[in-house]
Amino acid sequence: MARPGNKIIQAKLVLLGDMGTGKTSLVLRFVKGQFFENQEPTIGAAFFTQILSLAEATVKFDIWDTAGQERYHSLAPMYYRGAAAAVVVFDIASKDTFIRAKKWVEELQRQGNSNLVMALVANKSDLEPSREVDTEEGEEYAQENGMFYIETSAKTAENINDLFYEIAKRLAKACPSKPSTMNLNNEVQRRRKLFCCFG
Repeated sequence: MARPGNKIIQAKLVLLGDMGTGKTSLVLRFVKGQFFENQEPTIGAAFFTQILSLAEATVKFDIWDTAGQERYHSLAPMYYRGAAAAVVVFDIASKDTFIRAKKWVEELQRQGNSNLVMALVANKSDLEPSREVDTEEGEEYAQENGMFYIETSAKTAENINDLFYEIAKRLAKACPSKPSTMNLNNEVQRRRKLFCCFG
């Protein structure tokens, strides 16, 4: 629920990463608290919404979960264009998915939204014995590229909420508070308030 007098930020968030890294599982765990061992691959993209209430703002996420298969790669710009936040996911037990994650980061940097909040997510932390990407390696890459790094497990729910709360906090910080003297019946003004600096 939005807190009275709180600013509202509507933010488009996109998930990118290789097939099988657990993007859909991350979102389902966050939005519905669910986890399925055999999640079907996403076709094209899937859409979810979720609201987070922070002390400083209420963030309404419009989440686009993109398909990881190579054949859908060309559709990705349609989803990350105009995004306020991007979550780039790799599997800690697969070095290849980390290499692909770096390519997504480069692509996002090329498309040039300097205000984009980016997270590098090492998913499947429950597969620790099979780890192929060290925490230090992920942290270092994220730091060099102005992202924050977090290790998650959709299976155990580890750090899933922390990931989205951190994004929400960064969006709230990037979105200056405006005095709330708007007439909420006026649709144009309402939308201006909703979209803040990510309209």
